[in-house]
Amino acid sequence: MRNVIIAHLALFAVNMIYGANYILAKDVMPNYLGPNAFIFMRVAGASLLFWIILLFQKREKIERKDWLKIAACGLFGIAMNQLFFFNGLSLTSGINASIIMTSTPIIVAVLAFFIRKEALSKMKVSGIVIGAIGAISLTLAGSNPAVDSALGDLFIFVNAASYSVYLILAKSLMEKYKPLTVLTYVMTFGLFLITLFPLTIPELMDTDFASFTGPIIGKVIFVIVGVTFIAYLFNIFALQHVSPTVSGSYIYLQPILAIFFAFFFFYIGISDDDSGSVSLEKVLYMLLVFAGVFITSRSTYLENKKRKALARNEAKDAQTINTVDQ
Repeated sequence: MRNVIIAHLALFAVNMIYGANYILAKDVMPNYLGPNAFIFMRVAGASLLFWIILLFQKREKIERKDWLKIAACGLFGIAMNQLFFFNGLSLTSGINASIIMTSTPIIVAVLAFFIRKEALSKMKVSGIVIGAIGAISLTLAGSNPAVDSALGDLFIFVNAASYSVYLILAKSLMEKYKPLTVLTYVMTFGLFLITLFPLTIPELMDTDFASFTGPIIGKVIFVIVGVTFIAYLFNIFALQHVSPTVSGSYIYLQPILAIFFAFFFFYIGISDDDSGSVSLEKVLYMLLVFAGVFITSRSTYLENKKRKALARNEAKDAQTINTVDQ
């Protein structure tokens, strides 16, 4: 019970970190760091930290057939995911980004239908449609041209889609190997692909590191260590004690926390004013996305519960038959 409580605290901390990231990372780009240079620093720093921990762990041997899947996870879960997220965040508001990211469970459900041939119930389809209406409406709204960008919102949506592909691909790897092993290799492959991206090295070379102020350095360290390293470790711990469904439900907190941090960081003077990106229209679209995600997740939960109950009944029937035969 104690570990379960700690797991919930860890998940809340993870989503606080993510909520703050939408605001703090936005302050760094593009005035101090280009999005692609920022991605390189983030993934390179996190990869180094993961490798340091892995060196003190018993190494697992990866089967040859799984390396292609790990490379694909590096492409979708790190390279595409981060490139579209940071480039999108540099264009649109952190609050828009946090709302769009909550659509991830819906995208996972759609992709699971095409990739893993998982059935789509009427309830799940309803949730997908409602959530999609909310996400698309938010992307097209653009109520404040100074902070909103349809292209930036689209990039964030592509980021959510690529991360959803990663979640599906990584599921079998996480079941077969230790999560830390998978994350370290996936992060390393992702770093290699990000380095090959044509804009990464030129942006990094053009960065004026001498112009970095203390607060900017702190924000960069927060993104590298907090968002990419500590949050991943907290997630690994939490998933050992609570179900993925429970873990996924915490995504609802991110837009709320992003809005809170937008006002709080501006109030204490460590961030720009992002309050102009908040409007009643966006709140309504956010509620539509929330409703869609809830209905989709609820449908998945009920389907899994029904599947487990059916398996238990079949096992009980088989035991009864064996008893009668004896």
